[in-house]
Amino acid sequence: MSIEVQNVSKVYGEQNALDNISISVKPGEIVGFLGPNGAGKSTMMKIITCFIPQTAGKISVCGFDVEQDPLEVKKRVGYLPEHNPLYLDMYVKEYLTFVAGLHLVPDKKKRVDEMVKLVGLELEQNKQIGELSKGYRQRVGLAQALIHDPDVLILDEPTTGLDPNQIEEIRNLIKKLGEEKTVMMSTHIMQEVEAICDRVVIISQGKIVANDTSRNISESQEEQHVTRVEFDQSVEEDLLRKVSGVLEIRSMGGNEWMIVSKADIRNDLFQFSVKNNLGILTLQKEEKSLEEAFKSLTKN
Repeated sequence: MSIEVQNVSKVYGEQNALDNISISVKPGEIVGFLGPNGAGKSTMMKIITCFIPQTAGKISVCGFDVEQDPLEVKKRVGYLPEHNPLYLDMYVKEYLTFVAGLHLVPDKKKRVDEMVKLVGLELEQNKQIGELSKGYRQRVGLAQALIHDPDVLILDEPTTGLDPNQIEEIRNLIKKLGEEKTVMMSTHIMQEVEAICDRVVIISQGKIVANDTSRNISESQEEQHVTRVEFDQSVEEDLLRKVSGVLEIRSMGGNEWMIVSKADIRNDLFQFSVKNNLGILTLQKEEKSLEEAFKSLTKN
């Protein structure tokens, strides 16, 4: 495993910021790490990247223990913190050259030029960081996280402050990086998670409440199923109510209906249409969104 977290807790005074957390992240996997503010996401990321120690438990990154071999871990990890710390008086290329030197990157100039191009800083590369917009500062932060070609990327809110076009560019970049690297990222943008993450871990009050694909998490929170069906001719509502499992029916106009049921009744509706000589023009089950599942899992 690229990241192995075993029974990790972090205690501040009497507060359990993390409570017996266990996570495994495989090489080449993009994992979304979600949770409400104060849930413990940033704390977990700071421990993985050796910025703060855990109170209990073990963490290894690429086989190296974060407590026993922190320098080896840092060589293999690229980290973009939530509050992107930059030297505002330094110029973009000057700063990236400085970071490359800290990591003992062999050909610093070549690598800096590669990073400038990779994250889209060509037009801003000769400016002071303090003159950049928040979006471009995020790009500088991402470039410094990548400059030593790490095996693992830890990204805490990587698209903060970006406009929609920039968000799409960074999403595509992260997805591309995920083909070769292990990526753990936190975000509050659910569409971002659904677009690029292979798996989602949701944390609430320091505990993991979900660990699966976004689709499976959404489906697991469905207490009722909603299906849209459109027939090729009119249907009596009383007849439609007799379909097994139907709880509620709402006319959507024309011959289209929205049906709430206890289970997935698409097959029952198909059989109903055959029995009553009806043609089906539309038959679609509405999926519960990841955002709704997130609210349900973290509402307390």
